[in-house]
Amino acid sequence: MANASPSRTEITARTAATPARPVAARAFGLPAKQGLYDPRNEHDACGVGFVAHMKGRKSHQIVRDGLFMLDNLTHRGAVGADPLMGDGAGLLVQIPDRFFREEMAAQGVTLPKAGDYAVGFLFMPQEVALRDHLKGIIAEVVEAEGQVLLGFRDVPVDNSSLSRAPEIAATEPHHVQVFIGRGVSVENRDELERRLSVTRR
Repeated sequence: MANASPSRTEITARTAATPARPVAARAFGLPAKQGLYDPRNEHDACGVGFVAHMKGRKSHQIVRDGLFMLDNLTHRGAVGADPLMGDGAGLLVQIPDRFFREEMAAQGVTLPKAGDYAVGFLFMPQEVALRDHLKGIIAEVVEAEGQVLLGFRDVPVDNSSLSRAPEIAATEPHHVQVFIGRGVSVENRDELERRLSVTRR
């Protein structure tokens, strides 16, 4: 009786004749061109990093790790003729409620419970009169959206590493944080988020 199983030689021949499937990724370098992906479209860009605690625990160590990572990104902002001038870089973190509660208490402001207020970061002009005018506009918009303006906080900065060229130093913004509380007409936190989105625009 003849053996119906193919020989090892036949299997090898069939395998060689079968076209190879595209490899999802190479061992080194960029993946091969496939589907809508083309490695020619890859290019350098600003670096981005992500640090988190797996169990969601808040810790200043996360901030320290984020700063360490930021310090090690080679492209932290657009750089022109003056290497000490860039378009900036920073960290996005959860609202540090205890810290802000202490900071605003020094101004005589009692913040609502966590989740019932928001913090916005503003780049304001250096001119005091113009800053006051803009703060007045912000107050009007916040009130129009049924929210409560809790106050402003001037953010301390360390600009010792920035360019000292007068024309460049003159463009440095004044850093301000605005605190907005949930108004009585805002039923829940989802509604607060929607109102904040409108306020920001």
